[in-house]
Amino acid sequence: MKSFLSHIKQHFGHGSYEGDEYGGAAGHDGSGLPTNLPGNFMFATGIECSYPTIANGTIRRDLLAETDHYNRYQEDLALVRELGLKVLRYNLPYYLIHKAPGQFDWEFADKAMAEIRRLGITPILDLMHFGVPDWVGNFQNPELPVHFAEYCGAVARRYPWVRFYTPVNEIYVTARASAKDGIWNEQLKDDRAFITAMKHITAASIMGNQQIAKHRPDCVIVQSESAEYIHEMRAVQSPEIRLQNKLRFLSLDLLYAHTIDSEVLLYCLDNGLTRDELEWFMAGEPPGYQIMGNDYYGRNERIIKPDGNWCAAEDVLGWYTMTKQYYERYRKPVMHTETNTFNAKDAECWLWKQWVNVQRIRQDGVPVVGFTWYSLLDQLDWDISLAEKRLSVNPCGLYDLDRKIRPVGESYKMMIREFGQITMVPHGEMFELTGRPATLKVEK
Repeated sequence: MKSFLSHIKQHFGHGSYEGDEYGGAAGHDGSGLPTNLPGNFMFATGIECSYPTIANGTIRRDLLAETDHYNRYQEDLALVRELGLKVLRYNLPYYLIHKAPGQFDWEFADKAMAEIRRLGITPILDLMHFGVPDWVGNFQNPELPVHFAEYCGAVARRYPWVRFYTPVNEIYVTARASAKDGIWNEQLKDDRAFITAMKHITAASIMGNQQIAKHRPDCVIVQSESAEYIHEMRAVQSPEIRLQNKLRFLSLDLLYAHTIDSEVLLYCLDNGLTRDELEWFMAGEPPGYQIMGNDYYGRNERIIKPDGNWCAAEDVLGWYTMTKQYYERYRKPVMHTETNTFNAKDAECWLWKQWVNVQRIRQDGVPVVGFTWYSLLDQLDWDISLAEKRLSVNPCGLYDLDRKIRPVGESYKMMIREFGQITMVPHGEMFELTGRPATLKVEK
């Protein structure tokens, strides 16, 4: 009697059955997905692009310039493909492009975007990254939402093939560093200035999102935001730290029209948020498909000792627990949008620990659609939050500034080879996501 394999070969061909489309278990990764089909889970990196001003507005930090990306953009974009990646968090420098109301300089943007398209990379286009054009001033300017919305609409018109956007990177960090910690831009240390910056930046994101959606109704908005927590080692928690741990949600509460905690709401109203402004934010979330991006570095999570000194908590809670808190609050699909470590020796282990977090939380039912090691290249002065222009190298990239791959880059390649076939959601291979609305044909 012939074996069943003989019948399979007789009817479907005589090639090797191991690994081909008729290979049974050999053709799957254990979750039902044939291994010869590409997945749509978004493995990504990003090119560090921050451009705040420091020294009372006299110095503009521009990491794209400081890492020589403007001159080496073709080489850098080729490295993305060399890693096996198809998705890139990429910034068009707002402060350079938007010259004045109605005036734009697209020279570099056009060249970079053409190369991204030629290479078949899917950009998640980041439109504001910690700074604004000189003529806008800073985040205390109430006209910011209007000017930024014009810019977003212009970008969406110029690059209609782009679907994925981050209108404003890390709204909470931008407002805090600029108006509460006194590091960047307006360099204020004031509660009222912080709330002013928060509402202007969040409104800019919403208005920009609306303009993008006018030109790309099926846009996907990946809102990158820092996941943070402070562990206060005191028997009785101080009101200041309790409030700060609640304020980490404020930008997303305003963005997604989520009910604000009463203590935070009173703080906002005491510091300049009006009833009319609150009602505007709470009217509903922005258009398009919303993905909640959680950025997590070990230094985001801090332990404050009884004497007031602090140390990095690393992963006491970790990305898993912190993201679960955010997910349970907002119920949005999640992307791990940034991570790295400044210690190059620890980078490979940190990469795999973050990926374990992603795998575990997916297994527990949270829809994580992407993962990002940030950034492609080493960074400069992020150990001091860009507060001074020392040009000290932070060895946290997948490649160094000579464009030589680091061990963590080789590990990321390995990860992509092993897991690159997985889908955004379990059994997502059953659905074709083309980005085009379905059409219904009616028989006459």
